[in-house]
Amino acid sequence: MAVNILVSGLTAFLAVAWFQQGGRTPQLPDAARFLPKEWPGTAMLDKVPVLGALYGELLSGHNLIVYLAWLAVPATALVLYRTRFGLRLRAVGENPLAVDTADVSVAALRYRALVCTGVLCGLAGAYLAQAQSAGFLRDMTAGKGCIALAALIFGNWRPVPVMLACLLFGCLDAVSIRLQGASITGVGEVLVQLVQALPYVLTVVLLAGFVGRAVPPKRIGVPYAKEMR
Repeated sequence: MAVNILVSGLTAFLAVAWFQQGGRTPQLPDAARFLPKEWPGTAMLDKVPVLGALYGELLSGHNLIVYLAWLAVPATALVLYRTRFGLRLRAVGENPLAVDTADVSVAALRYRALVCTGVLCGLAGAYLAQAQSAGFLRDMTAGKGCIALAALIFGNWRPVPVMLACLLFGCLDAVSIRLQGASITGVGEVLVQLVQALPYVLTVVLLAGFVGRAVPPKRIGVPYAKEMR
């Protein structure tokens, strides 16, 4: 929480000091952004029922970071469950004493995991600032980091279920955008504020119903003090 408060204020402070634009960065040109890329054959398959929509909208038309995010899921699963580093990292979360007994540094492993986390979060920030938008704006995440944490809990700390949870929350966010200003028969126009709160409300509802089934690593977030031998 302290780190979140620090960086939230620090980024805005540095933006004001460096660019003098009220806490935001200058607008990026298209050459400096991650723009959507169209796959070959998209125009040719556009009129093909079902296949054209799947190829043109689901697979094609996204930026590089989106494809990297998809690749990060199997890569993370491979590292966690098929490498020595992943085995030790999971052991550090469950039983750090066993790792220390094997003469492996618990602190070093945790710092390496933190570096990996920083790289992935950096990619997420690059998406917000250089793909979805054209610059940095204070609080532009709009609570998405908390939703990501909720997805981690909802997915029970496993890569593929976490990905599915993120897709669910992303779908809710997309639905909230589509419903803004829309009218529903018998109800009338949907309130914008209600629609914008939909992903966050449903996040709380889902966690309230499923968080009891999530089993976190036993020693997650618990400092480890090396025993003297």
